[in-house]
Order: sequence, then structure tokens, then C-alpha cells
Amino acid sequence: MKICVFGAGAIGGHVAARLALGGAETSVVARGAQLAAIQREGLTIEAPDGTRTVRVAAGSAAELGPQDAVIVTVKAPSLPQVAEAIAPLLGPETTVAFVMNGIPWWYFDRHGGPLEGRRLPAIDPGDRLREAVGIGRTLGGVVYSACTVTSPGVIKVEHANNRVILGELDGSVSPRAQAIAGALSRGGISGEVTDAIRREVWAKLMGNLSQGPFTILSRQGIGGTLADPTVRTAILRAMRESMAVAAALGHPFEYDLEKRVASSSRLAHKPSILQDLELGRPMEVEALFRTPLELARMAGVETPTLDLSVALATQAATAAGLYAPPAG
Repeated sequence: MKICVFGAGAIGGHVAARLALGGAETSVVARGAQLAAIQREGLTIEAPDGTRTVRVAAGSAAELGPQDAVIVTVKAPSLPQVAEAIAPLLGPETTVAFVMNGIPWWYFDRHGGPLEGRRLPAIDPGDRLREAVGIGRTLGGVVYSACTVTSPGVIKVEHANNRVILGELDGSVSPRAQAIAGALSRGGISGEVTDAIRREVWAKLMGNLSQGPFTILSRQGIGGTLADPTVRTAILRAMRESMAVAAALGHPFEYDLEKRVASSSRLAHKPSILQDLELGRPMEVEALFRTPLELARMAGVETPTLDLSVALATQAATAAGLYAPPAG
């Protein structure tokens, strides 16, 4: 299977390496120092199951050409660039899986609810991605993998249990989703297919939305942030608010929140949005924070803890010059 990973940062690089290890014909769209290092030395992952270097094709979409599948792993602020560049990767039957954090641009497509077809212009301005890719090609995706680029072309994977969950927007279980999941699993990262991708989006988003703003404010990893009992209590409230929004939108999920917080308290890992702040990179404020609260308003759910933490985190991102509210 010919698979291109669009965006070979920490997550994308890990996914690409696993695909290559599993025997897929793998390529990556990358840029800058990361691209140069992958072309020169290959892609290295340092993981609990060992350190491996793989050779993958790396370049621009135009250089790589049509694929069986594309896995988009960029952060949300880079989606307009994906829309501009992705066309050469797309053949008549190419599937595009968006494996990203936050509320996705396709959220209300093939949804079946009263908000069917509603657009999210803060995530996909001007419908550029919708027009470039199309809903028919699109799979949703969620990834659980704590990774960091330690040097160009080298990715440190923190934990042994890594998962990519894929799903059709209409809830069906399709051969194309199963094929991509199988390619991932053969390389040592668990590929799973769900019939409820929006539920999985919210289950992952709960951690980003509830903990992320507080880590930005504390400038510490998750464990350090949770060490303060007052902050811990506030994060638990934020988690409950997140779950209430998901349930109101028709995608309830169960979680032992005390167990989740206890587990997170042992983590030194910094969430990606805090890494972006520290490294001066554009921050995923819309997809991770502000758009979920927009959905909360649509659903009529009050979120006082999230309203405050997101407002303060947005101020921090704006003051750092790493976020600007969308025009209009």
C-alpha cells in the first residue's frame, strides 16, 4: 500500500516510521531541517520497543505523486497550506485520513443531526480544504502518542502504548479504514477502526481542552500542573464540562476521571500546544480550545471553568504572537 504522511513532525514522523516498518510504501511531505535530515539520514524513532531508522521518500507533494492513502498529521494552523499543496497526492481512489487533535473541519458532515453540513470557518477558512480534498475521500482520525522531535529526523516516543483510531464520518466500517489501520498495526502502532469517530474525537479532546490551557498558564508539563490541589480540582471540573458538551452533541463517553488525573499526574510530558508556545510556533487555539466552546454554545451547555481557562490561555497565545483570532 502506497501511503504518504503529510506533515512529518513528531506525530507524523512516528506514524511514517511505523508504516515503513510494517512494509508499506511510505513517503512524507516535510520541510526545512526535518526534510533535509530525512532525505540525508532517514527517519529515526527512539521508542520503548527499540531505536530504528527507516528510509522513506521525502519531498513535496508534487515530487511524490498520487497515493493510495494520505495521512494528514499537521497541526490545525497549517491546514490552509495542506489545501494548497495536496492535489498532486490525490488519485481517483485516494483516501485522506485527518489524524489530528481538536475539533476537525468535517465534524458536521455526514453527521445526521440537526447541525448536518454546518461549516467551521475558523478551522477551514473559505472551505479551501473541503474543496481541495472533498468529503468523499475523508476519514477522521485520532492519535494517542506522546512524541518529541529531539533533533531533525529523530523522534523520541515516550510510551509503549500508541494508538491511531480511524473512522468513517457516517459511522460505517469500511475496507479503506481497515486497510490503513492494518498497515499501521503491522508496523507496531495499534491501528483501530471505530464506528463512532466523533466520540473518539471528544474522548481525546477532553484531555487537550481541560489540561492544555492550565499547562500554558503554569508553563509546566501535565504532572507539574496537576501537583497543585486547586488546579487539579479545576481540571477535573473542566473535564466534566467537556464530557457534558460531548454528551449534549450526541457523543457521550465514559471515563474514570480520578483515575485519568492520577495517571496524568505521573507524566512529565508537555502537551504539544505548550511545546509550540515554548518554541514560538503557531498554536492550535481554535481547534483545541475556542471551537469546542463554540460547540458548547450551540449545544446550550454552560462551561464556566473552560470559559475562564481558555480565555486566559488565548490571551497568553495572543500576547506571544502565536495566535490571532480569525477575521470576522
